[in-house]
Amino acid sequence: MSYKNKRSTGDIIFDTFNVMLLLIIGISTLYPFLRIVAISLSAPYALTGYPMSIIPKDFTLESYASIMKNGKITRAFINSSFITVFGTAADVMLTVMLAYPLSKKRLPYRDFFTSLCVFTMFFSGGLIPTFLVMRDIGLYNTRLVMILMGSVSVWNLMVARTYIQTSIPHELYEAAMLDGASHFDYFFRCVIPLSKTIIAVLVVYYGVAKWNDYFTGLVYLKDRSLLPLQTVLREILATLQVDKSGDYMLSISENAASMNEAIRTANVAKYCIIVIATGPVVILYAFLQKYFEKGIMIGSLKG
Repeated sequence: MSYKNKRSTGDIIFDTFNVMLLLIIGISTLYPFLRIVAISLSAPYALTGYPMSIIPKDFTLESYASIMKNGKITRAFINSSFITVFGTAADVMLTVMLAYPLSKKRLPYRDFFTSLCVFTMFFSGGLIPTFLVMRDIGLYNTRLVMILMGSVSVWNLMVARTYIQTSIPHELYEAAMLDGASHFDYFFRCVIPLSKTIIAVLVVYYGVAKWNDYFTGLVYLKDRSLLPLQTVLREILATLQVDKSGDYMLSISENAASMNEAIRTANVAKYCIIVIATGPVVILYAFLQKYFEKGIMIGSLKG
């Protein structure tokens, strides 16, 4: 056996400890989600005395079918999808467009503009002044407030700036300028195609943030037809009361034989909504995970 393949006792102990620790963290993280999925796929009447298991009891999709019939939840899901798609696209584009000039060392007053961006990372105007601004510029109670609010994260901006600065050689910029390319030509034809990795990372960051954003809808949306799924989910999870008027749980509670059964049915429905609200984020990570580690490690280098 060569010297390179030899492992000391300390290395073996260290690797074993890391594997065990990661297994414990992974199980403790995955188990609650699998438990929620199992409850959502179980019949409400079978949950009395239901053991702590990740296997559904009396498997059924009735609760999911009932939720899909609820117009408010379906509308909220569509609202969240719309906000996430267009909001993420706008956020990523604005972030990369700002990161590109800040990556140029020859940009006049570059440090000053960078300091202004970093300043907003630690200090803000506060909720009330922000609310008044949103109202005065006509964004209050519109979908645009959900899309444009927090469009540029300073943390993501710094990661994107560092990636562009360290991964795209300055010689490419000089060659493009010699060929008569403008800054816009260079940005869209060179910087964007070469920044797919960091763009994938930004899509994950912004996409998860937009999908999980409930506070913006809670504060800036008055029309209930515009509410995103997370805000509706928060309202449902805040109470165990079954709404007899049909606001949320009419389709799943109107056939309940008793109040106890109705409450159990409503509880299962809440778990179903949690799964529906979490699923798109899990799928997003699954598709972009191969870009995620590479992009975040390159973008985290000090620039």
